[in-house]
Amino acid sequence: MTAVIHNDRYRQIVRELSERIVEAQRPIRILDAIKWEAAVQEEFLRNGCKAQPAVDRDYYQGRPLAFDPADKQQQFQAIERDIARLLGKYNDVGQIMARMCTEYRRVVCMLEARGTPEFSRISAELYGAASDAFHAGDPTIADLGEMMAQTLANLDHSMLAQRGQDRHITGEQAVAILQERFNTAFAPFGSKITVKLSDGILADAAAGADYLKIRKEASFSERDLRVIEVHEGWVHLGTMLNGKSQPVCTFLSKGPPSSTVTQEGLAILMEIIAFASYPARLKRLTNRVVAVSLAEQGANFLEVFQFFREQGFDERESYAGTYRAFRGSTPTGGPFTKDLSYSKGFIQIYNYLRLAVRRGKVDRIPLLFCGKTTLEDVRTLAQLVEEGLVSAPRFLPPQVADLNALTAWMCYSNFFNRLNLQQIEADYAKIL
Repeated sequence: MTAVIHNDRYRQIVRELSERIVEAQRPIRILDAIKWEAAVQEEFLRNGCKAQPAVDRDYYQGRPLAFDPADKQQQFQAIERDIARLLGKYNDVGQIMARMCTEYRRVVCMLEARGTPEFSRISAELYGAASDAFHAGDPTIADLGEMMAQTLANLDHSMLAQRGQDRHITGEQAVAILQERFNTAFAPFGSKITVKLSDGILADAAAGADYLKIRKEASFSERDLRVIEVHEGWVHLGTMLNGKSQPVCTFLSKGPPSSTVTQEGLAILMEIIAFASYPARLKRLTNRVVAVSLAEQGANFLEVFQFFREQGFDERESYAGTYRAFRGSTPTGGPFTKDLSYSKGFIQIYNYLRLAVRRGKVDRIPLLFCGKTTLEDVRTLAQLVEEGLVSAPRFLPPQVADLNALTAWMCYSNFFNRLNLQQIEADYAKIL
């Protein structure tokens, strides 16, 4: 494929359109817009976990969005029109940007629909549903959750009881440890990540544009910190920094829902190939799939909460897991399906790596890190790198910077897929 040489005017047009997308999406913060206040949890616990949380349509109406939905829709529509006018309908980079605008407009519709059944329907459109199959005739995401649950149930209980190790590291200590690790990882590329304490987040850790928040009250094991280093640092912050360093396609610093599936899948893959993950971690991810699947089938908040209690979690942990599935919706409404992204994205990324190795396209794999990418755009991104519109990623995790071991693994993986697992089980029965 011969690379196209673009003039400065073309690059300027792409950059300006890209910056308009970055600016337009700035006030759209999905998780902030759909979160439930801590008071909802405390009231639920005071009621003995017997009454549905007090969240309905009016609850969200009392928490207005940080933008005017109608104005935001018009803003993205105007960008889409200008993309078609200035770049043409079939321009490769223009198609990516136009799709981002369309997605963000659907996000605006989803957030307008908080507390209604429409919220969950649009969520499934953007992030997928547990009933979705990976490919025609293949198992569904819900099937994956069920299979994983059965496999994990066969493991020794001690491997699932805790987070792999004693959680003796305080939030303040975690900040210091992770700050040192991120300095080592990102400073050579001229990037600075700030790790700081926060008492306003639900998760133990949350990545921002160039910072990582650590929940002040949380405690961590060494393995917890390794997961955060890999998942939040190497992937979420690493791809953010690579996207922000793009000279033309600055939209790669921002991720619409389609990129969420790719990015979360990439993060789980990196946890596994960096030997950072562990069974209890996989159980939490599996429980998220099951929780969304239950809610899709009509289970309410209390019923999903009971599922988490049956998995051995205490009341606060069970509330947190259930809340993730219902935020943005109501306790008797459909689910917010973003939590499917981890498992769904992992399967998609893993299959892509296998095929990339089989077809001799190993050089495409690092492009997943050039920003907040979407898997379906990798082929186009390879072309844009040749054309000079996209820069190759500056930061890469060690396992991707040197692809030898990963490539060797995928060479064998392509053969493993052809083996009959049931026959293997029969053959190995006496050994096991």
